[in-house]
Amino acid sequence: MDVGSVPSASDAATTPSPAAATTAPREATLGRHLARRLAEVGAREVFTVPGDFNLTLLDELEAEGDVRLVGCCNELNAAYAADGYARARGGGVGACAVTFTVGGLSAINAVAGAFSENLPVVCIVGGPNSNDYGSNRILHHTIGLPDFTQELRCFQTVTCYQAVVNNLEDAHEQIDAAISTAIKESKPVYISISCNLPSIPHPTFSRHPVPFFLSPRLSNQMNLEAAVETAAAFLNKAVKPVLVGGPKMRVAKSCKSFVELADACGYPVAVMPSAKGLVPEHHPRFIGTYWGAVSTPFCAEIVESADAYLFAGPIFNDYSSVGYSLLLKKEKAIIVQPDRVVIGHGPAFGCVLMKDFLHALAARLKKNTAAYENYRRIYVPPGEPPLSQPGEPLRVNVLFQHIQKMLSANSAVIAETGDSWFNCQKLKLPEGCGYEFQMQYGSIGWSVGATLGYAQAAKDKRVIACIGDGSFQVTAQEVSTMLRWGQKSIIFLINNGGYTIEVEIHDGPYNVIKNWNYTGVVEAFHNGEGKCYTAKVRTEEELKEAIEEAQGPKKDCLCFIEVIVHKDDTSKELLEWGSRVSAANSRPPNPQ
Repeated sequence: MDVGSVPSASDAATTPSPAAATTAPREATLGRHLARRLAEVGAREVFTVPGDFNLTLLDELEAEGDVRLVGCCNELNAAYAADGYARARGGGVGACAVTFTVGGLSAINAVAGAFSENLPVVCIVGGPNSNDYGSNRILHHTIGLPDFTQELRCFQTVTCYQAVVNNLEDAHEQIDAAISTAIKESKPVYISISCNLPSIPHPTFSRHPVPFFLSPRLSNQMNLEAAVETAAAFLNKAVKPVLVGGPKMRVAKSCKSFVELADACGYPVAVMPSAKGLVPEHHPRFIGTYWGAVSTPFCAEIVESADAYLFAGPIFNDYSSVGYSLLLKKEKAIIVQPDRVVIGHGPAFGCVLMKDFLHALAARLKKNTAAYENYRRIYVPPGEPPLSQPGEPLRVNVLFQHIQKMLSANSAVIAETGDSWFNCQKLKLPEGCGYEFQMQYGSIGWSVGATLGYAQAAKDKRVIACIGDGSFQVTAQEVSTMLRWGQKSIIFLINNGGYTIEVEIHDGPYNVIKNWNYTGVVEAFHNGEGKCYTAKVRTEEELKEAIEEAQGPKKDCLCFIEVIVHKDDTSKELLEWGSRVSAANSRPPNPQ
């Protein structure tokens, strides 16, 4: 009903009478059913921003007990946190809850990023009162038209399923369909729930709902056998074949099968940059990141000189291909996607699941270590950065030398878009160490919210986030939520005075930002509540002292270390990458 108006007959019709409310148990409400479903699929923490359309829904979610609400500073960060939560759970479900239109459209950028990275994020929106649909009323938080579909239409392009729940009869079915689709497709979904419905009981919201049972996806056996036979013949006749892991191995749940194949065949193993962390780097034949001209030293030479290469789950975009400059030939490649295998220019085999294909192929390949032996012949161990002189300004390569020493099975690295992409790629991940970054979407500021969400899900790990000053300014306020929830992550704020990655692609005055007192900002967020340690370091001596504090007396604190480096202290890989991507972006129009 309208604010201040007399309830209409239709308004009264949807309000349960006291007698009706007693016929169903209090816990059998729409909101509590949604909470139970989220908990069932592992999303036990929902990242929220309250608004008048979702307040009753938040009451019901929290009342269930299986779900905790993590209040965030804004909707964009809440959805980034759901992204990070899903990553920490190995591509499991993450969830956020916001209000209608002003909240949903604020969150949509992060949801789009989750879509690009194949993460099942459930974006829940508190929607208009069910009586307002079709009423021709104009609601606040909208663009002033009596059409409530604007938000839905926006989400249709960045989610794989959309549910608008504005009646109780099919609410159970819609919620189950949305969550199960998120899991099956490993993509975000959108659920809008009318603001007057979450606390209303209904018989379909039983106390113990029937558990999800998702029909397993199966390979077509005939296609699988044909694909394996053809691929085995292709690779067994090669002289120096290699394996390269790609980012879609996660959505295909094929990381173990890939390692099984690597163990069996003896080929050298590389990863695409966006797949770092999906393949164990302690594997005896791991040779690093294949990233064209900015690959790990000696890795590109082995991959590009191979006479056959199997790519498992690759994404070849302009970033991962360094401006489309990879020296690969299609006729030498086997491309394995989550449900499809293409060998050279053909044949192609559909309805073949990646994990089944890799597992079966492992038993059919002859051992061949020729390419790895070539790698060992040309490999030269990396040198150490020159020793810093007392009082010398800190260099980025020295910083990452010390971050390398911090890594263990109990840590995880979050790398923000920018120079951290390239420096973190050089880190050697110990067994069990997590690693995440957002390469396909590349939204600056993602890492702050993602660190919040990842740390909430992976409480057994200490998150080490490497964030540039420009990116931090986009989403800085969520550090206050980390403090509120007692997180103990270590954030290295790399202050080099601007958008370094943009400088290397195309420089201009717009890449210079206002310098903040970053440690002062975090201390203001702290405000005497929670455990917090900050340090501003300019030299190696100061860095060592800060790290010792963070890993010693302040190990139970959120640690924020501002690292001040020269604006021109960038990795050579970023310089090369930036010039090639810039050239690709600057191509003249094709002739008409």
